[in-house]
Amino acid sequence: MSEDQSLLFRRVFGQFATGVSVMTTDADGVRHGMTANAVTSVSLEPPLVLVCVQKDTVMSRSVADAGAFALSFLSEEQEHLSNFFADPERPIGNAQFVDVPTHTAETGAPLLDGCLAWVDCRVWETYDGGDHLIVVGEVLALGNERPDGPPLLYFRSGYGMVR
Repeated sequence: MSEDQSLLFRRVFGQFATGVSVMTTDADGVRHGMTANAVTSVSLEPPLVLVCVQKDTVMSRSVADAGAFALSFLSEEQEHLSNFFADPERPIGNAQFVDVPTHTAETGAPLLDGCLAWVDCRVWETYDGGDHLIVVGEVLALGNERPDGPPLLYFRSGYGMVR
């Protein structure tokens, strides 16, 4: 794809508002997190979700090692967490969570306190998705912490609100 086509591709998909989440995992006591908005539900029976992760990243290796991950769906007030977990200069490993309050559920992957909702998953399957890995997870536990909270949305390369 040419540079112009890549830019157009980004602009076209920028017209599609998405929720913002932080994907986390714990591989033998080493935690890792990243901001993710390529997330969707897949199936009710069994309960499956998918998230896309760039190949050859710490997250793709960590999820493979752990065989599990969690997603914390962010509220408007958590934009700073989205920015932090998207920053390529952030610390790696457990240092990412020093100032981020978390709890765990079934798999031990960290769940961000104060998020709107969360799912805790075992890796069901992975698929090649070009420069990304499509990770499908079976939901083992979930919580709806703030059902009336305002979601953090991403739209046209920036954050937005539900009006």
